[in-house]
Amino acid sequence: MTEPQPPCEDDRPLDIADPEEAAYQALHAERAALEEELTLLQQRQRFGHDEEEIASARATEAALLKDLDRILTMIRAAEIRRQQPQARRWQ
Repeated sequence: MTEPQPPCEDDRPLDIADPEEAAYQALHAERAALEEELTLLQQRQRFGHDEEEIASARATEAALLKDLDRILTMIRAAEIRRQQPQARRWQ
């Protein structure tokens, strides 16, 4: 029988009342929604029969990839702030 492990930092309950934590969770929710929509657009491109629909899906995908890049950049910045809360901020 193994002994229970102490909870690590990642296992702590999330405090959604904290505005920074709520913003961080919202970024991840937006990322997940974008990834799901991108998957659907890629399927439309692959299995679509109408050339106009395929072209529209391709254009929409390009715009959503830019949004995804923006969200991932914001997530990386938020993760750095979480890991180094006392770090100097350049403004």
